[in-house]
Formats: sequence, C-alpha cells, structure tokens
Amino acid sequence: MTAHILTVDDSASIRLTTKIALTGAGYQVTEAVDGLDGLNKAKAGSFDMIVTDLNMPNMNGLSMIEALRSSPAHTGIPIIFLTTESDADMKNRAKAAGATGWITKPFDPEQLVKIARKVLGK
Repeated sequence: MTAHILTVDDSASIRLTTKIALTGAGYQVTEAVDGLDGLNKAKAGSFDMIVTDLNMPNMNGLSMIEALRSSPAHTGIPIIFLTTESDADMKNRAKAAGATGWITKPFDPEQLVKIARKVLGK
C-alpha cells in the first residue's frame, strides 16, 4: 500500500518541490497551505507522515504539531520539519512538541525522500 504524506507549507514552490520529490518516489501526497489547514486535513484524513514548515500564517508548524500530538490518533505519526529555521532552541522546542526530524531549507529533495524512506520503512 502506498504511504500517504501530508505536506504543510505556505510557499507554493516548496509544496511543488516536495510533491514532485515524494510522488516521484511513489508516495501519495496531500498539500496544506498553513498550519490550520494542515491540522484540519490531518484530522480529516489518514496520513503515514507529515512534512511541515515552521513559520506560516494562521497557525505555525510548532502549534500544529502540539495540537496533533494532543490527539491520541496522531501521537505516532512521524512529523518532519522542513524550514529555514536552524536555531538550536527552536529545534529543542520542536523535539519537545513531538517533531520526529528536521530538514533545513534550502533542501535537497533526494534527502527528503531518504528521510521519508527511513521514517516510513518503505
């Protein structure tokens, strides 16, 4: 069965890059435009992994992760941050909130696929 990944980013070009990389590797991708949209789509659907930006309008990635992790249905879903942020304090906050991993932009799409394969085991 194809793994289903939710990508959450307010940048259309980043959403496109992640979608091309992940669908090219055989994954099914659903896109969300900000943390609130991501939260709603995550709650409405069933995803094997979530890739999210940190700084977005309406709800940032950190708040979205905290909201998802407070729901028993979403405690085990791997969540990867894909962000320009590289601050150690922010990384620690993200880890405490429940982030599984961290990729700094600009990113290599192949690196994203490798992380997806590692995290999903497929």
